[in-house]
Amino acid sequence: MVRTLATKFKKFSPKQKLVLTWWNKPKYKNYDAIICDGAVRSGKTLCMSLSFVFWAFSQFNNQFFAICGKTISSIKRNVIFSLIDILISMGFYCENKLSANYMDVYFKNRKNRFYFFGGRDEKSASSIQGITLAGVMLDEVALMPRSFVEQAIARCSIDKSKFWFNCNPEHPFHWFYKEYIKKAEEKNFLYLHFTMADNPSLSTSVRKRYQTLYTGAFYDRFVKGVWTATCGQVYPMFSLKQHVIKVLPDYFDKYVVSGDYGIINPTSFGLWGRSDGVWYRIKEYYYDSKINGVHKTDEEYYCELKKLTFGLPIQMVVIDPSASSFIECVRRHGEFNVVRAKNDVVSGINLVSEALKSNMILFHESCENIIREFFLYSWNEKEFGDCVKKEHDHAMDDMRYFVTTVINAKQNDGFFALSTKRND
Repeated sequence: MVRTLATKFKKFSPKQKLVLTWWNKPKYKNYDAIICDGAVRSGKTLCMSLSFVFWAFSQFNNQFFAICGKTISSIKRNVIFSLIDILISMGFYCENKLSANYMDVYFKNRKNRFYFFGGRDEKSASSIQGITLAGVMLDEVALMPRSFVEQAIARCSIDKSKFWFNCNPEHPFHWFYKEYIKKAEEKNFLYLHFTMADNPSLSTSVRKRYQTLYTGAFYDRFVKGVWTATCGQVYPMFSLKQHVIKVLPDYFDKYVVSGDYGIINPTSFGLWGRSDGVWYRIKEYYYDSKINGVHKTDEEYYCELKKLTFGLPIQMVVIDPSASSFIECVRRHGEFNVVRAKNDVVSGINLVSEALKSNMILFHESCENIIREFFLYSWNEKEFGDCVKKEHDHAMDDMRYFVTTVINAKQNDGFFALSTKRND
């Protein structure tokens, strides 16, 4: 049994009280889950972990539950040790099996077991596979891979089981924000957003200190609790309002496809059409073999290229110059004029920036992957010189190939010439 120093509480805020009791209130008890997100130090985790145990003992006896963090050591440090201290002070008995990564908790004539799991990476899903749970709590769920989270949820097959999620915000295209927070109502989940003001134990001076520590996107995330992109974006001029459209033009006079090819990394194709001198990304294809668990062959990607173009008169297909086998596959079929893309990264980024500033390229709202990557593609500030992080860059690369090889091509007939002035 582990004891720590007694925890002293101030009065709980109304939102903390709701977290502690939602499962027992007529208005909320029929929800299948609770999600709490928001600012750092806003009092989410403590109330949620206590509430999770209280709910478990109100509904079950001799059942298994899971408390999950990014790593087992982090969940013990951030949740378990302080939780045990509080439970003991309230009359619970906690038998903590540190080496076995679980604890047995007793209250009156009931006993339940709480396992600890870490969701560090995609391989972590196998660690929780097979167990049957009556409930799961996922602390800092936004730091875990989706495969682990959904495997944990799938283990909750006991009648009346529920899910508990909490996290600080990440970027606005994070899978958890898109699929769980924004869809909380349709999933029958209770969603609560926390600010520092929801934590009465946080003094005014400490709150002010946090407010002065951060600026920009990190202030929005950590202090305001907003899901926003970090600073250092490669294309800060990109705007959803300015560059993303809902309705495409009725007519295009030219069509081009650009592609970034990957075997292990994602493959991204973009279909572009020109109308009144502006190029529109009409449609895209994006496949991530890591997420889907299956690698595709060159022939399978060629079939996807055919589907993307749906019989349109394609002037050229511009491909990642390192994708030799796929380029040869396209050439062998003889249906498309395939061209190796120009691949100077920094100069290409400058050209894309010019095209965005001049509204020479626009994007249909269905092209979700390139829109997502615009907010995540960032400079690597740890490297010397102008270097971008090699992540969230596959649709970014296929767009860059298109701009440098097509829009900025020095064609005699002016077909692909960029109609804006360069600022060298």
